[in-house]
Amino acid sequence: MTHRPLLVLLACATIFTACNVEPTETAGKPIAAQTSLEPLPAVTTTTQPASSQTSPTSPTTTFAEDPSLVPASTIGRPWGEVVGLTMFRGNPTHTFYGTGPLPDSLDVLWRFPESPMCGSSAVGGEETVWCGSGWTGQPVVWERPDGVTEVIFGAYDKNIHFLDAATGERTRDDFFMGDIIKGSVVLDPDGYPLLYAGSRDSRFRIIALDRAQPTEIWGLEASSVAGMWNNDWDSSPVIVNDTLLVGGENSWWFAVKLGRDRDETGQVTVQPEVFYQTPMWTDDLLAAVGRQQSVESSTAVFGDVAYAANSAGRVVGINISPDFSEEDRIVFDFWMGDDVDASIVIDEQGMLYVASEIDLATARGTEIGQLAKLDPSQPDEPLVWSIAIPAADGIAGGVWATPALSGSVIFVPTNVGDLLAVDTATGSILWSDDVGPHAWSSPVIVDDSLVIAVDCETNSGFRAYDISDPTHPLVRWESQVTGGCIESTPAVWGGRLFVGSRDGFFYSLGAN
Repeated sequence: MTHRPLLVLLACATIFTACNVEPTETAGKPIAAQTSLEPLPAVTTTTQPASSQTSPTSPTTTFAEDPSLVPASTIGRPWGEVVGLTMFRGNPTHTFYGTGPLPDSLDVLWRFPESPMCGSSAVGGEETVWCGSGWTGQPVVWERPDGVTEVIFGAYDKNIHFLDAATGERTRDDFFMGDIIKGSVVLDPDGYPLLYAGSRDSRFRIIALDRAQPTEIWGLEASSVAGMWNNDWDSSPVIVNDTLLVGGENSWWFAVKLGRDRDETGQVTVQPEVFYQTPMWTDDLLAAVGRQQSVESSTAVFGDVAYAANSAGRVVGINISPDFSEEDRIVFDFWMGDDVDASIVIDEQGMLYVASEIDLATARGTEIGQLAKLDPSQPDEPLVWSIAIPAADGIAGGVWATPALSGSVIFVPTNVGDLLAVDTATGSILWSDDVGPHAWSSPVIVDDSLVIAVDCETNSGFRAYDISDPTHPLVRWESQVTGGCIESTPAVWGGRLFVGSRDGFFYSLGAN
């Protein structure tokens, strides 16, 4: 298959003085400043020791007892007590992708609904019609105690839909969210019948699923803080230790103690309390790049630290353990230099893989590149290696999709249309293939196979690669399945793919 020339590799063993963090004051609560805005010195090349991590589909590493909130033993594993795929990319490190066995080809098993799901929403003051579902748009899958497998997703018709995975029939009435839904909904992973979701409406919602109708029982208004950019909620939340972690396009990040319980009738209740909130910008960053400081990616968690990023490229680590004082919670701070919409992926060593777009086109972004491996245990010198992913053929460079981790290789779809296999130890590009431009759907890995949406702008479908040797992927099959671009990330459960398309419909795909 054809592919574009391989990309420029940047690697460095340390972050120089320009990457160090100094304290500053910003609007709202005091937080650590983002890295200095001076350009980096010329980078040098280094080789790091080989990673010891194993495949996320079948990890074999033995770990000592780890009392932290998200221990290394959870990498590649489903999260929580619920049987199902409960959140974007499956767990707080974004390394669980679903269950197989994958079929040898894809057929359309059912399509929902009868007519396209579309909604009108304002963009730049003008109403625009959106259809289907888009980035990130991953459904959740719930093996309910009553034996029904339920698929839940938000769409551009402004509704959350609840479907029987076997038939595509509604299991509940739609829940209206006020505006189009771009992010991924989250099912409570600890067995409470709760759904967490945001939209382009200004209100983030907690929805109870044990009533006659899906019912909002709490909401967080974007206007609860003095934010900037806009009031959307595109970020997918994470639930850890009875705590909701979510960022808003109002450029703030929130940690909410949920207080989940049941009342005397057995119905689920919550008593949420925002115990920590912080602006995701600093005065220096605001001066350098302006008010584009929103949070669209999903928070990642490892150990007791939550990692969030914003559209100015700031990556922040926040200790969420109960015994930390508010002024000491920010323990990591790094500036990528450009828009980070892809969610952070974390490996068994706690290393962060961060991908950015080329949007702001800062000098810092040029120096760092658009894919970086960061070591948060070295907060003053975190950059292990980085890769530049430039524009090509008039298409913007960088990454919108969230990378997928398999052993010592991380797979990264780029906006220009390359699927890259990158060595996690060195940052070397081991392999590349063409999946077509506008590759925003995040790849999934199940049964030693990687599945990715391809050819968004022409014949949209999926391609599967055999990655039993992740350094040398081999094409297994390719299937055209929809009439529109697939921007959403598929959920894979029992070998079936559940995914929405920009053609206005939602699909169940598998062996017929």
